[in-house]
Amino acid sequence: MDWLEALRRLRDAREPAVIVTLAIVRGHAPRNGGAKMVVSRGAIVGTVGGGNLEATAIDRARALLASGGVEPELVTLQLSDKATTEYGVQCCGGEVTFMLEPVPVVPAVAVFGLGHVGLELARILARQEFELHLVDSRAEMLAPERVGVPGESGVLADAVAVVHLHHEPVPEAGLDALPPGAHVLVMTHDHVEDLAIVDRALRREGLASIGLIGSRSKWARFRVKLAELGHDDAALARVSTPIGIPEVAGKAPATIAVSVAARILELVEQARVCDDAG
Repeated sequence: MDWLEALRRLRDAREPAVIVTLAIVRGHAPRNGGAKMVVSRGAIVGTVGGGNLEATAIDRARALLASGGVEPELVTLQLSDKATTEYGVQCCGGEVTFMLEPVPVVPAVAVFGLGHVGLELARILARQEFELHLVDSRAEMLAPERVGVPGESGVLADAVAVVHLHHEPVPEAGLDALPPGAHVLVMTHDHVEDLAIVDRALRREGLASIGLIGSRSKWARFRVKLAELGHDDAALARVSTPIGIPEVAGKAPATIAVSVAARILELVEQARVCDDAG
């Protein structure tokens, strides 16, 4: 398996990795410039030359994975008998600089309800490097003539995200398709659907956040019903409503979408910073 295939499989499995590349080679070295290796928490594919060079690269890559770092690093090693690392001596006579490029797990976001706000929100979020799930119980809301073809035409023509369209007559079933760590946004056309999605989301472990569109009075009614369904105060505290950031006010669909998208980006960044901090 080559490094590209290894990276593809890791991304599909939502496992972070680090690409190690021999960026600069001066003098003699075990591999030529451009040699690559992919390091994940549990596997290594490819080689940059073995010995202390490769051991050091793996060690640094695993440290990046442990810290959640996202910035590339450059590391230079002397391959001489006078340069000793904890992994020994490699006396090829040259000098190498390798680059470590973290490949983090792509954040996943699910929008339940592709009405006016949902469609505007999809338009914004699709321009981020996300795994974006768009779920609606109404087939016509996901029709190509309305949303286009992701990456090809329509509203999602210039999508950067990997977009998944889910027509779910029972919309809460769409939660089953989401990966761990997904952010869930609930904004369907039907409060009964909203309640069912929130109820099921609260019963699922591993979601990063649950956001519900609506007023405080809507949430007050939902709290009563969700409590009757067995959810305690700690569970209900997982639901954020109203969603969005207070600094962006207004009731136009595009304005609400900007506010909600800003909050999602804020949550994604907070998660990254927490990972960096260990």
